[in-house]
Amino acid sequence: MQATNNGLVKFPLASTFNIEVRDNATIMGFADTTNPFIPEITSSYVFRKEFVIEFRAFLHRPDGDAYYVTGPTGSGKTSGITEILGRLNWPVQQVTAHGRMELSDLIGHHALVSATPGAAPTMQFMHGPLALAMKHGHVLLINEIDMMDPSELSGLNDILEDRPLVIAQNAGEIIKPHPMFRVVATGNSVGQGDASGLYQGISMQNIASMDRYRVAVVDYDEAVDALILEAAFPKLPAILRNGMINVAQHVRQLFKGEDGQGGSISVTMSTRTLKRWATLTCMFKGHPTALKYGLEMALLRRAKPEEATAITQIASDVFGSEWA
Repeated sequence: MQATNNGLVKFPLASTFNIEVRDNATIMGFADTTNPFIPEITSSYVFRKEFVIEFRAFLHRPDGDAYYVTGPTGSGKTSGITEILGRLNWPVQQVTAHGRMELSDLIGHHALVSATPGAAPTMQFMHGPLALAMKHGHVLLINEIDMMDPSELSGLNDILEDRPLVIAQNAGEIIKPHPMFRVVATGNSVGQGDASGLYQGISMQNIASMDRYRVAVVDYDEAVDALILEAAFPKLPAILRNGMINVAQHVRQLFKGEDGQGGSISVTMSTRTLKRWATLTCMFKGHPTALKYGLEMALLRRAKPEEATAITQIASDVFGSEWA
């Protein structure tokens, strides 16, 4: 690490994220490792090189932009962000949006607070994740942001243009954005609604709001899946790991369809589900049909009967005698 001013340091890009880049490439982060808002990291996490490089550019110089990561469920949108920020000791204020979320939920609210247990409470203003991130130079991470009401989300427009936050309900408190303050969002759409009908609750967002975001796309990646399974389940035979990935690829194609707007089934084998399948297969390795039993618990029991039958047939074709 190379120390800089204001508690910042430069981390070597290649060794920090185990990606192939030029030896002198660095990425900015914090020296302090004690902040409770620093995300926890997974030592075996596998990074996508392109995603790291694009996110690094945003962190270094947002130029008035926010960062929007889109992709199918369980493809690594949130984990990719938090794993990077965790290694940079960059604190994160993380929330998950929903249809009833209001801008005031991000700014803060008044609450009765006791200074010590048993003491008489007094009314105090409690800063929300947006106010805390702006004040202290944290990243505000809003997951599932496309589920938020577009009229409420547009309230962030001034903030994204580097203007101060004025909290009228706290006697007009003014918070100027910290130089290290960043806004990052994730969503299953790109603000245009959900044409597939698979992601319930997604709203079409205001075009003026979306114009303030850089967009990164994260999709399922079989090569990354292979590295993840190898690192997490080294004792699982390679032939079984590869078979699981093969099944996952077929299921994803059925889920996404040829045009990517929704296919013939309503469930998918995300990377999250793939890891769950491998975990359960290892846990129940004494079961006479451990592969099938693990897949049932990981995915099939929440699929429609005809979908479960189709996925089971795919797995049977892929694994052959191993399936039985």
